[in-house]
Amino acid sequence: MYGQFSVAAATAVVGYDLAQGTNWQRSAKDRALNGFALCGSAAAGDTKVDLLIDTVKVGEYYNTTTGLPTGDHLYPLGVYVPAGSDVHIYVTDAPATNPINGMLAFEDME
Repeated sequence: MYGQFSVAAATAVVGYDLAQGTNWQRSAKDRALNGFALCGSAAAGDTKVDLLIDTVKVGEYYNTTTGLPTGDHLYPLGVYVPAGSDVHIYVTDAPATNPINGMLAFEDME
């Protein structure tokens, strides 16, 4: 399952959670987060985010290009996301212009 988001630059200010309000932010099932991609804004590298599972920081990521992410843009991960945990993507360096777009690759664990 893929989770996606697109947030206007004017909304994606420092401290904003890009995952808020999404249907994939929390699940009743254990999941694996297998990949994360960040694209958009005006130029590659002009936006930075912190990816967290609840309060545990997974990593810091810059947008890799403009436009929408595809599977080719996914950073490979292998992060366990316990049932009921929230995924957070906090903006730490805001996009200059144009929406910031992202994609997460989840797999339900049974």
